[in-house]
Amino acid sequence: MEATRRHLSSRQARTVVRLTEAAVEELREVGYDGLTVRTVARRAGVAPATAYTYFTSKEHLVTEVFWRRLEALPDRAPDRRRAPARRVADALADMALLVADEPELAAACSVAMLANDPDVRLLRGRIGGAMHRRLVTALGEDADPAALRVLELATSGALIQAGGGHLAYEDLPALLAEVADVVVGERR
Repeated sequence: MEATRRHLSSRQARTVVRLTEAAVEELREVGYDGLTVRTVARRAGVAPATAYTYFTSKEHLVTEVFWRRLEALPDRAPDRRRAPARRVADALADMALLVADEPELAAACSVAMLANDPDVRLLRGRIGGAMHRRLVTALGEDADPAALRVLELATSGALIQAGGGHLAYEDLPALLAEVADVVVGERR
């Protein structure tokens, strides 16, 4: 998998993987406020200067972790016998639960992904694109563009609410299923 802006050799790709894995471990131990690219580099056995060649900030690093997890989610083949709202609910549940079992990572993603950093903006675009593709797959190529926008906004908002502690991640699938019902129609 490529880093944000360039193609990586296999050695560089392994370094990026070590850094992203170390970031998750560091978040578990010290949380987002205690996380630095330097401490992640140390944990990964990489020189800080090397880490900074791949990640310009801790926000960039944490957003990369989320994006890589989203990209690693298997694509659901839509079961056209199921109602569109149910297919959408399934697709949204996969995304909503991506970091649900890791509260430190979930909270870090909520903060990091809002950063005004060019690399984070690029990854936000990729994340939004992946979300859009999953919704189009669930609904079909002829999906109503307004319905897609509403579903994307509802999902983003729900993830931010959960990351801020206002909703429980485990409640998101049911909440997003309700949204899908309202936007797309009744589930069967």
